[in-house]
Amino acid sequence: MAQQRKSRVFTRNEIEALIAAGRSIVIVRGKVLKVDAWLPYHPGGDKAIRHMVGRDATDEVEQFHSAETLKFTERYQIGRIEGLWTNFVPPIQGGKFRTQEELDKIPDEEENAISSSDDGSDNTASSATESPIFEPVEHDASSLRKRTATSRASSASSISSVELDDASYSPKMTVLDARTQKEIDVDKVAYPPLDPQTQANIVQKYRELQQRIEDEGLYNCNYTSYGIEGIRYSIALALFIYLLRSSWYITSAFPLGFLWHQLSFLVHDASHMGITHDFFIDSTIAMFTASYLGGLSAGWWKSNHNVHHIVTNSPEHDPDIEHMPFFAISHRFFQNLFSTYYERAMTYDAFAKFMILYQNYTYYPIMLFGRFNLYRLGWAHLWFGLGPKKGIAWWFRWFEIVGQVVFWTWYGYGVVYKTIPGGWNRFWFVLISHAVTAPLHVQITLSHFAMSTADLGVTESFPQKMLRTTMDVDCPQWLDFFHGGLQFQAIHHLYPRIPRHNLRRTQKLVQDFCNEVDIPYALYGFVDGNKVVIGKLRDVGRQAAIFAECQRSIMEGAHSH
Repeated sequence: MAQQRKSRVFTRNEIEALIAAGRSIVIVRGKVLKVDAWLPYHPGGDKAIRHMVGRDATDEVEQFHSAETLKFTERYQIGRIEGLWTNFVPPIQGGKFRTQEELDKIPDEEENAISSSDDGSDNTASSATESPIFEPVEHDASSLRKRTATSRASSASSISSVELDDASYSPKMTVLDARTQKEIDVDKVAYPPLDPQTQANIVQKYRELQQRIEDEGLYNCNYTSYGIEGIRYSIALALFIYLLRSSWYITSAFPLGFLWHQLSFLVHDASHMGITHDFFIDSTIAMFTASYLGGLSAGWWKSNHNVHHIVTNSPEHDPDIEHMPFFAISHRFFQNLFSTYYERAMTYDAFAKFMILYQNYTYYPIMLFGRFNLYRLGWAHLWFGLGPKKGIAWWFRWFEIVGQVVFWTWYGYGVVYKTIPGGWNRFWFVLISHAVTAPLHVQITLSHFAMSTADLGVTESFPQKMLRTTMDVDCPQWLDFFHGGLQFQAIHHLYPRIPRHNLRRTQKLVQDFCNEVDIPYALYGFVDGNKVVIGKLRDVGRQAAIFAECQRSIMEGAHSH
């Protein structure tokens, strides 16, 4: 009976009707999965799944889960599909679905016409007359991304020579929408076409590369490298303790901050199951390191980071770029966007308007305090019980709450209060130990702030979207320890479970893949990457100033009449 149920072939209309009825339907390898019952149990949070409803989530699901977990998903299979699946926009992203009753009322001819045109390749407003108050999108390829020698040679000329016909834009479109459309048009020139055949070919080559990576053993963790990491951790810890006991209180903050900086990479590795590939072992390593040694929450990180990997650089959906009122990397944040992750509007109020104007100047100072924000987010996650309350991850919250008690006992009470004398010594010790971790926050934002935030629609493949929204940082191999694998962020987004010490070896394979499918591979030096990020922040700040002036002119004109 169960096998007969799994073999049932669902039509597109039937799946749409199920989603309209509130069911969470995901397609994986042609299998139709109804995952409603799994949502409260998912260790990575329910939102990561909700962004896949109505979509073929094969690549996302397979890259984040082990073979054992993939086999586990079969229990949620209710049928299968035939042929190439065209994605819906998930309900969490604003997708609208028709009930079975509504679908039954549509004539066959009309439904066929709708289905044939519903490819989602252009899900934005079609066009607008460009207003002179906004400066045109920069079309110079060198300002968009620096490519390796192996990237497609024609991209630079094609972007720099693109001409967007203002006459094609509708006068009804707002100036913000017009700029959004232009950014989409630039990306469409720079990247492969969004038609199903082209994107299917990219996916096929991507999966072939996955097999090659497996065959070359790049998923196997190099534990010798972690032995070297352990020596580095031990030296930093010993130096911290020695300086603290020698009454070099302020100086001792530097090795402690460096230790936290390095341990963050270990948490990142373990949270992606990139060390032992065992869920319980790697999760325990991540939570112990994050909470007991660093006062952070790996449970919060998993919930946040999994969504980030799926909807990378989406202003409405990616929590890793939602830093209002302090930063905006897209003009779209001027529109009081609603965050589906935080479930609140990101208000573009007076304070935000002021901060965005100067964000290219405040970027590095704010990064110095990034760790304090991680405390806040972790506490909220644990206090409000935002993680899974059932299933294999039910114990995460309680394990991490104990970790918070342990951390603030040894750090807050034992070190800061009991060991360090004087208020100013304590103040500078806390400030410096946290500020030393700033390169981590710069590294995280560096990989995405400079890249595209445009939405190219539901036909864009997972690998193309990851490479379009993520950049790598070029550095000498001896500096890999400082970047902790995050310098290979684009590669990591394509294959998140590859151990970080194997990412450099994987880079050449990914570059070859990019050449084969004609996708630009973004690679900057660390200094150049920072320049591009600051330039992006400056540009958005300038657009904010122009937009504010436009609003003032409109208001003054209205009052004059």
